[in-house]
Amino acid sequence: MSKLYVNPLPVRIWHWANAFLFIVLIATGVQVRYLDLFSLMSFRTAVVVHNWAGFALIATFFIWLLFYLFSDRNKSYHPEFNIIKLADSSFRQMMYYGYGMFKGERSPHHIDPYHKFNPLQRMLYQILMLFLLPLQFATGLLMWDVKRFSSVIDMVGGLRVVDTVHVLIFIFFVFYMCFHPYLATLGHTPMAHIKAMITGYEEEHDEEAPVVAAAPEHT
Repeated sequence: MSKLYVNPLPVRIWHWANAFLFIVLIATGVQVRYLDLFSLMSFRTAVVVHNWAGFALIATFFIWLLFYLFSDRNKSYHPEFNIIKLADSSFRQMMYYGYGMFKGERSPHHIDPYHKFNPLQRMLYQILMLFLLPLQFATGLLMWDVKRFSSVIDMVGGLRVVDTVHVLIFIFFVFYMCFHPYLATLGHTPMAHIKAMITGYEEEHDEEAPVVAAAPEHT
């Protein structure tokens, strides 16, 4: 068994802060929208907490973005421009998720510190981090101060359009938050990926591990 340093400290802090803020935003968002069905807190409190949690999430997003822009770890998110290679690797990964892992087969993707995501994960995180999350921030900011941003709201189709987009992305993230813990259990042991997001180190069987030295903790 060997260990690879795949999750630097800034990434781990960002991940758990993000998880906490997502839960707060989901809970307060449900309270704001369905006030008659839930009574977790008052409407005013829910709005205030939701707004502050949203600003905190925006701050953590830019911390994540700056880290990856100025770190060699950003290779984890680089898109694959070779369409044939992308299609082949994605198909093999889908076959593993849909069939192979239930037969005890090993994942076709081998983690290393600079390419920790398989092709499907990379595409998902590109969509999530570079499109859906910024769009959610934008719609949230527009609704945070409708009067100040009224001209922008009118330009994109009105408050109903902004609100609908915000809610649809919210629904996506609710499902993501439910599905993500399951995906986190798909390592060589159910706790392998979760432990890696706590310690930074991913355990790999020696016969599976790529020939890449583990990065020191201070990098």
